[in-house]
Amino acid sequence: MRGARACALSSRGALLLGGAGAGIWAAMGQRAAGAPRARRTRSLHGPCPVTTFGPKACVLQNPQTIMHIQDPASQRLTWNKSPKSVLVIKKIRDASLLQPFKELCMYLMEASQGAAENNMIVYVEKKVLEDPAIVSDENFGPVKKKFCTFREDYDDISNQIDFIICLGGDGTLLYASSLFQGSVPPVMAFHLGSLGFLTPFNFENFQSQVTQVIEGNAAIILRSRLKVRVVKELRGKKVAIHNGLSENGVPAPGLDTEVGKQAMQYQVLNEVVIDRGPSSYLSNVDVFLDGHLITTVQGDGVIVSTPTGSTAYAAAAGASMIHPNVPAIMITPICPHSLSFRPIVVPAGVELKIMLSPEARNTAWVSFDGRKRQEIRHGDSISITTSCYPLPSICVRDPVSDWFESLAQCLHWNVRKKQAHFTEEEEEEGEEEEG
Repeated sequence: MRGARACALSSRGALLLGGAGAGIWAAMGQRAAGAPRARRTRSLHGPCPVTTFGPKACVLQNPQTIMHIQDPASQRLTWNKSPKSVLVIKKIRDASLLQPFKELCMYLMEASQGAAENNMIVYVEKKVLEDPAIVSDENFGPVKKKFCTFREDYDDISNQIDFIICLGGDGTLLYASSLFQGSVPPVMAFHLGSLGFLTPFNFENFQSQVTQVIEGNAAIILRSRLKVRVVKELRGKKVAIHNGLSENGVPAPGLDTEVGKQAMQYQVLNEVVIDRGPSSYLSNVDVFLDGHLITTVQGDGVIVSTPTGSTAYAAAAGASMIHPNVPAIMITPICPHSLSFRPIVVPAGVELKIMLSPEARNTAWVSFDGRKRQEIRHGDSISITTSCYPLPSICVRDPVSDWFESLAQCLHWNVRKKQAHFTEEEEEEGEEEEG
């Protein structure tokens, strides 16, 4: 029933979708979650992103739309039904997060005991509860027994979670994204890590902030993701599959014994990185855009990133920073052996394909948000498009204010000592010289 409800809601159309970039997407058409695969649009603006997130959340319709384009600051979260389940993700092996984790979980349990209809189911990763500090805490024992646990790569919880709370840094949010290869529930990220560009919430007032989200009163930003398909020649190697799931939790694809290839699919929030790995030779990869060869990358590698990823590895490699509401894909070379190879931005609706050049002297390596690193050989290919499943990130204020706040606080963007103004004497001397 949850799947049917989500499908029906997503077919209500583009008017539910807010934001400038998302609004442009919305004008391009609709795609129901359960609908048969349609022919890929040739629109340069990318696919229409889903507007339902998990079983119960969706974007609040704004009647003040003009040509289906809303002010990015007007995107609001709403619930079709009250949320009943929450996934709490904690950074592993960080002792400083144990106390905030316990406080949050106890609050969620206690807050849900007020009324029977408000019982909140708390999901926690099994290895989090195996921390010796949690195992030995007798006071936390009764709370811990009420948790639902799961294991990455083994248990599929994608249809069980209404919203997500992350405790940690940006890596925790990236990990949360990797757990959901389809629709992603709304994510509330607390800044308890080192950088915190993607984690806007402070933990001091978590009770009121979490309550506000549960009540459906929050702004959200839709962070586009990349759908990445890796096709490899089998070469006689077997791929480990657990419980019918491949290594990233997606149902293992069928093998084409005739062609002798295997396909794997990933949803990526920040970037896909193709590099030369341990080889001392230049990487040599061909980049195709909608079937046309646009360039050959000769250097340390290339980064294909979302606007969210433009402030990560791509920024360190010299790319521009793009607001997450802009529908785009960035292509950034890593130390190219060319003085004229500059980073470029392409429309979100294009399809990129990356392969080893026939002249390549060595293989390449690819990673997805810094994980699932694997080798790419001759004959393998990496296809990249904009996913129709964005990550809805809950804002403290609004998408624009939060982004510029992160630029200032985390990256110290354009920090400079201000130029002093002229004194009256200097102004008079300047006027005399001009005269």
